Amino acid sequence: MAYDRFMIAPLNSGLQRNVKPFAIPDEAFAELTNMYVFRGRLRKRFGSRLMNPNVAAGPDPLYPAATQQLYSRLRESIGVTDGMGDLAPTVILPNTIGAIGQMFSVGTQIFTVYQPNGVMLNTGTGTGTFDTATATITITGATAGATVYFYPALPVMGIATYDQLAVNDEYTIAFDTRFAYMYTNGGWERIGSGGVAPGGWTGTDSQFFWWTNWRGTFSTDRLLFVSNYNAADRIQYWNGAIWAILNPFTITAGNKIISGRIIVPFKGRLIILNTIETDGTHPNRCRYSQVGDPLQADAWKQAPGMYGKGGFVDAPTNEAIITAEFIKDRLIVYFERSTWELAYNGNQQLPFVWQQINTELGAESTFSVIPFDKVILGIGQTGVHACNGANTDRIDGNIPDEVFNIHNDDGGVERVYGIRDYYVEQVYWAMPDPNRTAAQPYPNRVLVYNYKTRSWAFNNDSITAFGYYQPANTAVSPSWDSTDVFWDYSSVDWGGGALQAKFRNVLAGNQEGWMFIIDPDNDRNAQSLQITNIDTSPGNGKVKITCINHNFTTNDQSEYQGPYVYIDNLNGLTFTVGEPRRWIYQVTLDSLDPLNPDTIIIQAPDIVAATGVYTGGGTMARVSNINVLTKQYNFYVDKNRNVAIDKVDFLVDKTTAGQFTVNVYASYGFNDVNLLGVNPGVLLGDNTVNTSAYSLYPLENTQQQLWRPAYLQAEGEAVQLRLYMTPEQITHLDAQGKPDTAFEDVQIHAIAFRATQTSNRLS
Repeated sequence: MAYDRFMIAPLNSGLQRNVKPFAIPDEAFAELTNMYVFRGRLRKRFGSRLMNPNVAAGPDPLYPAATQQLYSRLRESIGVTDGMGDLAPTVILPNTIGAIGQMFSVGTQIFTVYQPNGVMLNTGTGTGTFDTATATITITGATAGATVYFYPALPVMGIATYDQLAVNDEYTIAFDTRFAYMYTNGGWERIGSGGVAPGGWTGTDSQFFWWTNWRGTFSTDRLLFVSNYNAADRIQYWNGAIWAILNPFTITAGNKIISGRIIVPFKGRLIILNTIETDGTHPNRCRYSQVGDPLQADAWKQAPGMYGKGGFVDAPTNEAIITAEFIKDRLIVYFERSTWELAYNGNQQLPFVWQQINTELGAESTFSVIPFDKVILGIGQTGVHACNGANTDRIDGNIPDEVFNIHNDDGGVERVYGIRDYYVEQVYWAMPDPNRTAAQPYPNRVLVYNYKTRSWAFNNDSITAFGYYQPANTAVSPSWDSTDVFWDYSSVDWGGGALQAKFRNVLAGNQEGWMFIIDPDNDRNAQSLQITNIDTSPGNGKVKITCINHNFTTNDQSEYQGPYVYIDNLNGLTFTVGEPRRWIYQVTLDSLDPLNPDTIIIQAPDIVAATGVYTGGGTMARVSNINVLTKQYNFYVDKNRNVAIDKVDFLVDKTTAGQFTVNVYASYGFNDVNLLGVNPGVLLGDNTVNTSAYSLYPLENTQQQLWRPAYLQAEGEAVQLRLYMTPEQITHLDAQGKPDTAFEDVQIHAIAFRATQTSNRLS
């Protein structure tokens, strides 16, 4: 039989949902989750890693020790144990709220709060108690002379870079709802008291921190100005030693600027947009200081005939200012439903005026704005918008309905947070899906935009805020004489750019105060969820895991998305195989308890059979399953014929143990041909694609890419493919009992169909 060959490459179009799957381009995809388009190929989504690579790892580099989490979580020092390893009863901070799921560490010991008042779980010696009502901790008999850290487990609400005099040497400062922290000496440390109220800031978990760097009294001063748009917390600035309040008067001592949504330096002045002042909120207002020192007593004062000082200008609209960004030397301001420019005119009496750019497209999400050289991007109520300074247009024509899935409930639009990843030429926006609940309100997916090819994709993830981080030293990579690292550890990075000193990494934080580095060259997600407790009482091989704010929702539930979790560091439990299992489990729909949203139930007979008692320190990570749905192909539609496909070849990157599965659908439906009832003995072919080298072909060991077939038997008016990993593939273990397939890379460069036209006519 004569076959025709059709190759689809390069793969540049990404996700497209503005037309039905039969009408999208050949290289586009009807669904694209946990994969994205990158330089002509499909590539598995970015991975992530904990921040300190110099902490001792576990049995091999793929499985970090439980102590690594101590250096990647926001924390504060609360004291030092005495010579007996004791810490006298200590109140954490005034007005600090205690909660189940919080954690303490003494050296490398981990104490986990799993009950409101009483003994904590403990991975080391001694005991520790914590009363969540009074926030009082007592430790007895732990490591002597060790620093005691408190981990508040609050959502990350902003990540700032604090400029220094040295070139390309910025400190990273992160915020949760209460405190500010600086990453220094390989770990996070709380800085200053911060906040007007005792015990830190008082904002909600949807009031994120806007920040900007600007001068102080002298031009050499380096100040970081921040605002969470909360009147009680005011605008504050960090000078490297303390937090201070910026609360300037505008007319008299009784008229002051209390807070503002946006703070930016512009034309030598500090600008505050959408202000809260003594006389109320002014959502359309721009307040500006004098040129130079914004801390001077009368720097913001407005008075007739007093030129060169402060003042204000209100935009001629009742819409609120949402966000702002620069295009070259122009300040573009997004309002709710329109776009304006705050234009500088050089007049010292009124140096700024408002000019409208677009009357119908604005932004709703303050932290969605992404700067480029010629445009700025922002997410509004009608789409993803790009402003070039002359006009504002939608750029999400291929996915026009996705923005309408961002609901206003539970601060949905406020939680959208974006960043640009220069390394892989992508933009990421963390956002909540429409099925999230008030109990799990945090973002649980990432919209990915390739700004080179203008293509889209989605990731399943839990990220509340993004920022940048430049490590002071080159991360320690495996050395050539390492005895515990082998070439078949495909997830080991052998010295890529993202590990170099001063490399500008994308940093992310989640709803429990974990900080992790976004790493496109890593094939797994960081262990960024805490296992607070484990209960084996459900029986039948089921285990109830308490994981505060795990953020799994019913939208995660499908054969192609999971969710799946990877569990590690189950201290205190001994398994029959001789070491803690590091298995991947699926979180099923019925395991999400609406009455107890912080628990999940998994089928884990190995944990049930373990001996001992869980002592804390356990971690979980999301495991990403790919989900790729192609176009509905008919290569003979111009001939009024159906199409038959018996084989599809994929040009893939070689891996050690990678696999994925190909489902095939015929004639515009979702009935998998491989699962349809057939007569006994009928061979449907093999729909598994192995991306590892075949031992029978030694030459493949020297290749970087491999052609791999999937043998399918499908005929109809059109044929559509779905690529994913089955539960058996994603939970597969290697000979040493470690997950392998789920942590392998997936890169597809081309898809080639072997097809024939059939005698059946479309008409």
